[in-house]
This record gives sequence, structure tokens and C-alpha cells, in this order.
Amino acid sequence: MTDSIMSKAATMEIPINSNGDTGTLAEDDSLEQAAKLQWSLDEKVGSSRGTRDLQQVMVSGPNLNETSIVSGGYGGTAEGIIPTSSIQGPNMHHSSSSSSITAEDATRGVAVEKIETMKKWGLNTYKCTKQMISERFGRGSRTVDLELEAQIEVLRDTKRKYETVLRLARALTNHFYNMVQTQQALGDTFADLSQKSPELRDEFGYNAETQKLLCKNGETLLGAVNFFVSSINTLVNKTMNDTLMTIKMYENARLEFDAYRTDLEELSVGPRDAVAMARIEAAQQQYQTQKDKYERLRSDVIIKLKFLEENKVKVMHKQLLLFHNAISAYFAGNQQQLEQTLKQFNIKLRPPGADKPSWLEEQ
Repeated sequence: MTDSIMSKAATMEIPINSNGDTGTLAEDDSLEQAAKLQWSLDEKVGSSRGTRDLQQVMVSGPNLNETSIVSGGYGGTAEGIIPTSSIQGPNMHHSSSSSSITAEDATRGVAVEKIETMKKWGLNTYKCTKQMISERFGRGSRTVDLELEAQIEVLRDTKRKYETVLRLARALTNHFYNMVQTQQALGDTFADLSQKSPELRDEFGYNAETQKLLCKNGETLLGAVNFFVSSINTLVNKTMNDTLMTIKMYENARLEFDAYRTDLEELSVGPRDAVAMARIEAAQQQYQTQKDKYERLRSDVIIKLKFLEENKVKVMHKQLLLFHNAISAYFAGNQQQLEQTLKQFNIKLRPPGADKPSWLEEQ
């Protein structure tokens, strides 16, 4: 169809203008009109083809990573095809670089913080070691609270003596437990011989009853002594140790306070230029911080020493009375008084042979 149009256009007459001049050549005019007709037809065909391609794209849904950009128009050569998967916008590079910079900054911040912490620790250790050596050799001065240090020394001496009492009470408990076990075995042997020796039945029987009674009273006394040991152990290894831990923190704070105080005194007698004044100001702040810490811990030690003394008197008054009454009643052979002593201090004994609870008790 296109070829017939082109041949028809080539045979058309040359138009003449109103003034009688000829226009463009007939050959050029015919070619121009043929080109216009061809462009019109191509546009219609391309439009219909583009509509079909658009419908197909809408139905199938192209993958953006597989989409290509064609240079040279629709249906051009493949030389100008650029895959969109190889194209990365500036925002993608910016986001990846920003995330890497953020992670790097965070890592650098952690490293700097650790270095600063180690630096402060090393400086503090150096100052405290220097202060300790100076005090040891008598060249440095130290803050002294005579009344408080006397109380601390009394507490340490008291703890040593109470540890001795605790050790001896435990030894007494172990020895007495072995004696009670021996009395029980001896009583069982006497009872057996009483059954097998008719001529000595009464004698063996009396001794068997005596040993069994002593064993029963011994178990009651063991209950009282065990309660005494448990209370002394709590007082020495928990209450006193807690106070001594606070005292240890107080003594460390005192050493740090004196170290920074000495440092401030040494800077104060030096030059007064701008750098020195800045160092003096920083030392003044550190000195004030250590002073506040020292005074706070000193107050805590005073309060704990007071409460410890009150608690110690209260506990030992009860435990010494228990120990005295139980020992006296046992060796006097007063079983009723011994049992009354345990009731007075709310001490409950497990029945003989009840090392393991019965099946009914477990239910």
C-alpha cells in the first residue's frame, strides 16, 4: 500500500504559484508528501503496537531489575541498552556511606571512652600508690580521726576474740556429739547384755537406762549449743564482716582523699601561669569530689558501728544466757530445767532417730 502511494505521488503535476513562479521541484515535493504519509502511517501502527505492549506490561508486571533503557527509540538496536540494575542512584551511595560513617563513629567513641577510663584509673592508682608509699616512709601526711580509728580497732579486736569463741564452741559441739553417740551405743549394748545375762540383768538394766537418759539430755544440750554456734557465726561472719567492708571502703576513700589533697597542695605552691591555673582548678574539683566521698563513707561507718554495737549486745545477752542455763541444767542432771531452757528460747529439737522425715511427714 505504501509503495502504491509513493508511485502515485511521484507522477503528480508540479504546482504553480499565483505569480506564475514555480515552487519547489516536483521531485522534492512529491518526496516530501510521501514522507509525510509514511510518518502518519508509522505513527498509527506504532500507536497500536505501543497500546498492546502497555497492556502486556500492565498484566505481566515487569521486574524493575530486568528493565532496560533503550537509546534510539522503540525497537532500536541493542547497542544502546543499559540495564537498570547497574544504575545506582546517589541516595543509595549516600545511605551506605552514612551507615558506615555512623558505625565507625560509634566504634571510635567506645574506644575513646575506654581509653579515657583507663587513663583516669591509671592516674588515680599512681596518686594513691604514691600517697601510700609516702605515708609508709613517714614523708606524707594523712587525715586522722582518732576517735573513729579507735572504734575500728576495737571492732577488729572484738571480731578476733569472737572468732576464737566460735571455733571453740564448734569444737565443743563436735566432741559432745561424739560423746552422745558413744553413750547411745553403750546404752544399747547394756540393754542387749541385760537380756542375755540373767545373773546381771538388773545391773545391766540400770546402766542401760542411765546411758539412754544421758543420751537424751545430751541431744537436748546439743540443740542449745548448735543454736548458740549458729547465732555467733551470723554475728561474726555476716554482721561484723558487713561493717568491716564499709570500713575498708572508707579507708580507701581516705587514701584517695589524701592523695588528691597532696596533689592540690603541690600545685598551689607552684607557678601561677594560665596552664598552671587550669590544672589547679581541675585538681580543686577532684579534691572536692574525693572529700565528699570520704565524708559520706565516714558517716556510714559511724552509723554502722553504732548499730553493730547495739546488735552485738542484744544477741550476746540472749546467747550467753542460753548457753549458761543449758550447760548448768545438763550437768546438774535437771532434765526439766534443760527442756524449759529450750522452750524459753524457742528452740525446737528433732525427735531421736528422725534424721529423715517419715513418709507421712513428706506428704
